[in-house]
Amino acid sequence: VVIVDPADDLNRSAANAILKFLEEPPGNVVLLLLSHTPGRLLATIRSRCRRLALRPLPDATVDALLSERHPGLSDTDRAILVRLSEGSVGHALALAANGGVDLYREVVGLLAQAPNIDGAGLHALGNRMSGRDQEPAFRMVGEILAGWLAALVRAGGTGGTSGESLVAGEAEAMHRLLEAAGLDQWVEVWENVTTLFGRAETAYLDRKQVVLTAFLAVERTARQAAS
Repeated sequence: VVIVDPADDLNRSAANAILKFLEEPPGNVVLLLLSHTPGRLLATIRSRCRRLALRPLPDATVDALLSERHPGLSDTDRAILVRLSEGSVGHALALAANGGVDLYREVVGLLAQAPNIDGAGLHALGNRMSGRDQEPAFRMVGEILAGWLAALVRAGGTGGTSGESLVAGEAEAMHRLLEAAGLDQWVEVWENVTTLFGRAETAYLDRKQVVLTAFLAVERTARQAAS
């Protein structure tokens, strides 16, 4: 079994090599090409593959598997993990093992204070993310923050809610922020935060400064609009 993950990143030479392999496959071999954007693959590669769409698991399935693997989790903790997992039980289990629930509560707790985010609490989070062993936690903070802002944008675009409030004041905070600034402004904040955390991975940016900049972008948008 050969897995190419992701096939989207193959350069022309690598893609041609894979294509030759597909044209004359050896016996007893299964070749799996993982692609997030199949349209980027060579048409000749796509034509020689059978497509298998892997869709997110239903929330109820993820919840049941979490209950089986982590029976000690509370209903609220499982609900947080289900929301963050986006249909991937593997991701949910990784979050459970690496403090994802506590980080979610901390991040949303700070966001719920906007436009008056507690500076001491924000700096404490940033200081923790600067530790040598905190890279996985730093990625989770970026994922949680970007996901929360995406939910905010969806709620504003549909005129509905983001779902059940899993942290005290969460739904109220979304409502307040949507009233404080326009949807286009929150889309811009979401895009900037997503880009910022992405650059931090490739350009080795100071992790504390990235965290501070991201949260202050939320605070600044809410405060400018409110004024």
